[in-house]
Amino acid sequence: MNEKYLICEDSLEGIFTGIYEAYALRQGHEHIHLQIGEEENLRLFAEYMYIVPDSVKTDKVARTLKTRLGEDVYHSLCCAAASCQPDKGEAIYRTVVDALTAGSGRRVMENLKNPHVARCFELARFTANEAHLETEFLRFQELASSGEEGVSVLFAKIGPKNNVVPFLMPHFADRLSIENFMVYDEKRKLFGVHPAREDWYLVTAAEGFSPEEADWSAKEQKYQELFRAFHRTIAIKSRENRNLQRQMCAYRYQNYMVEFEQNAKN
Repeated sequence: MNEKYLICEDSLEGIFTGIYEAYALRQGHEHIHLQIGEEENLRLFAEYMYIVPDSVKTDKVARTLKTRLGEDVYHSLCCAAASCQPDKGEAIYRTVVDALTAGSGRRVMENLKNPHVARCFELARFTANEAHLETEFLRFQELASSGEEGVSVLFAKIGPKNNVVPFLMPHFADRLSIENFMVYDEKRKLFGVHPAREDWYLVTAAEGFSPEEADWSAKEQKYQELFRAFHRTIAIKSRENRNLQRQMCAYRYQNYMVEFEQNAKN
């Protein structure tokens, strides 16, 4: 029997739709694979099926996973789907098969002897760890008010390896519920937007958008300089250890932190 490859979009909706279609084929799972995007070279004796993301099918898969596997496993699968690694589609699909078809059920993430489950666990942990670090290192800055109402908006720019914005927004929406704020992922051109006292949502940045053109409020500029001065003042030059600093806060986070902006420019 030829191997069948389901080519899906690099998104949670694309992966869940692919899982739905894999089960809908009713051909077993041994010769079916879930792949994110196309490969440069096609495989011999393989069939390719292109999956179009479908919100209805995605909701059905999500409900099944939550009901039968629980919220913890579902969250882990969502974290794995947010990974930047290209093999995540196959890992998630095989993990779902192990849970629903092979019978691992709610304890599937403990079945690390299965290499696909182990890989899914690894991807989920990496994404969750990065999201956790971003909640600590993310820096909000106040934009200059515009219009007659003069509404203040907090803006934060990040460049994570994984798509962590959907995991950051609930955290900050809970703690900054009365604030208007945005979290911008410059690698994916993705905004997490939270209007004050309303639900947050995701939106793709407009073509040609450049956050460098943003104007900070006068108060924000003063506080930024004060914070940089404080950061410089408390440092002991003779005891500076850049290697240890990098271990505690990697350069890819420092590039988006106000207190390290001068170092990033040098």
